[in-house]
Amino acid sequence: MNAESDRRQDAAAAGDGTQGEAQNGSAGEPALGSRAPHFIKRSRPLHLSWQVGVFIVGLAVVVAGIIMLPLPGPGWLVIFAGMAIWATEFVWAQLVLRWTKRKVTEAAQRALDPRVRRRNIIITVTGLVIAGALIGVYLWKFGMAMPWKVHG
Repeated sequence: MNAESDRRQDAAAAGDGTQGEAQNGSAGEPALGSRAPHFIKRSRPLHLSWQVGVFIVGLAVVVAGIIMLPLPGPGWLVIFAGMAIWATEFVWAQLVLRWTKRKVTEAAQRALDPRVRRRNIIITVTGLVIAGALIGVYLWKFGMAMPWKVHG
């Protein structure tokens, strides 16, 4: 932790408004900074130990999520849970989560656009028709035989 972040956290605790818009966030978003209990933030060594603990727990959750990406499991969900753990203590993680939330919201709004929905429905129906035609041709030619048992 550097002196600038100490000043921001002290200003947040004092509530004197010296943090500016970047620290307070926009309407509806909580202020950036540590969410550790006050008695922990009062003692610098205890707060540093708290931050190390939060970092290690968050890192373990993020690593578990990364391991789950190629394996069965909710990999991205676990990675975001680890980021949320980090965001309880670190401003950079809070900013990453805010950016991610904005991007997901924008993508959801774009997906709800009638033109995009119509295009997606057309693509899906076309894909299903092609898949159905291929399955129909296979069944017509080979019957119910499994592909690995088909000879010639």
